[in-house]
Amino acid sequence: MKPLVVALGLAATLLAASLAAQSPRWVGDWPNTDFDTRTVDLSEIRSGGVPRDGIPSVENPAFLRASQETRLEGAEPVVTLALPGETPRAYPIRYLTWHEIVNDTVGGRPVAVTFCPLCNSALAFDRRVGGRVLEFGVSGNLRNSDLVMYDRQTESWWQQATGEGIVGEMAGVELTEIPIWMESWDSFRSAHPEGLVMDEPDARRPYGRNPYVGYDSAARPFLYAGEDPPHGIEPLARVVRVGERAWPLERLARAGQITEGGVTISWAAGKASALDTAEIAEGRDVGQIRVRDGQGRDVVHDVMFAFAFHAFWPEGAWMLGN
Repeated sequence: MKPLVVALGLAATLLAASLAAQSPRWVGDWPNTDFDTRTVDLSEIRSGGVPRDGIPSVENPAFLRASQETRLEGAEPVVTLALPGETPRAYPIRYLTWHEIVNDTVGGRPVAVTFCPLCNSALAFDRRVGGRVLEFGVSGNLRNSDLVMYDRQTESWWQQATGEGIVGEMAGVELTEIPIWMESWDSFRSAHPEGLVMDEPDARRPYGRNPYVGYDSAARPFLYAGEDPPHGIEPLARVVRVGERAWPLERLARAGQITEGGVTISWAAGKASALDTAEIAEGRDVGQIRVRDGQGRDVVHDVMFAFAFHAFWPEGAWMLGN
């Protein structure tokens, strides 16, 4: 047998063994996922300790008028989605903490509202890709401590923090992000008394409780082995990410409002941390953020932990104001 053939055969055997070592559970649990098509090394992905759909996403949620909701406390955080021409909607973090993904349709537009507690990352995406409407679920896996989503149509895997397909048929595809912001329940219902708020899902979960008590005061993120952020910034310090730039929340809280790089970021008190005390409503006040462009339009952004920004945007710009 020729040496090249032997070498190629040995390489193929080693590759197969490597993939099997990295994903024996995945191959059996995800028979419809194309693991040969990917944009990341499989060794970067690890189990979060729950199986696929062990954290169940919500499909077609029910809504109440804000004036009818009596369970939420004033400082509780909600994610606000306000599409042009549509009634604004609030998605309480007390529900997203336990479900992480809500598949909804607003004004005929399929959307996914997502929240990764381990990164404090809340993002919304258009669920349409190439003429196909996707429905997203929780894979049970993490990468850089961030939620790895999957779509039920192709069983491809998606990175929540970036909205990018990372494994499977959809690898390399980017979802369209939709501007949302996290604010207090008091703030939402004051601005939108006739707005809509997601009703409590029909699931047995201790809604209103925080399963990550003290997490945003911890020294290290859960299941994260990457580098700490630069400039002496604590890994679990919050930053406001706009594209590949990050503003420390501490700086914004001191200033109240900053206009830089074509955006205006404003900070206001009154929103509880969802990752502090056992009761979400009793979390310490970490404030709330709005990001707008020069025309006053809301801008896609995220309020995430510093370690996650550094992990996904290692060459990103830190807006320190020095």
